[in-house]
Amino acid sequence: MSPTRDVPGAGTPEKTSEDDELDRHRRRVLWALPTGLYLIGSRHGEEVNLMTANLVVQVCMEPKLVGVALERDSVTARLVNQGGSFTISLLHRADRDVVRRFVKPVTEVERAPDGAILSMSGHPVTEAGPGRAPVLTAAAGYLVCALSRAEELGSHTLVIGEVVDIGGEPAEAEILRMEDTRMHYGG
Repeated sequence: MSPTRDVPGAGTPEKTSEDDELDRHRRRVLWALPTGLYLIGSRHGEEVNLMTANLVVQVCMEPKLVGVALERDSVTARLVNQGGSFTISLLHRADRDVVRRFVKPVTEVERAPDGAILSMSGHPVTEAGPGRAPVLTAAAGYLVCALSRAEELGSHTLVIGEVVDIGGEPAEAEILRMEDTRMHYGG
């Protein structure tokens, strides 16, 4: 079934009520796909960001590669591309309110006298990996990834990174998932 109908003689397809229903149904089904909620840390020079993301997946076992979908024009996508690395903070289920603090670019960054990042949006962070990208201190676990490649996919860029460092013990924690919040993304 085509998402739009061609109208004879018209230059652009016209949406019908059937198309609208299909679109609503498609969103409901896509929202039902199980996904986690994570914080993606990025850095280039002294510019840093933490961003909420829901598409994070291991895409290869040898080498250990992880893929993350980032909005193409986001601050994080730019910083990952420029900085060449990113972090993934896995969150505890109880931290569902934390992800809302990072749905927009971070403007509140507290630094130590030596320039190290202490907190972002009021939440303690640490710097991880050779790129010193931020990781939420309270994370159940984290990955540090060196950027391997980036694939433009329309509205998003799929960044793929090789896992170069890890921390925490997420196997012993209940990890935050989209269904634990009232958030919806996609469709």
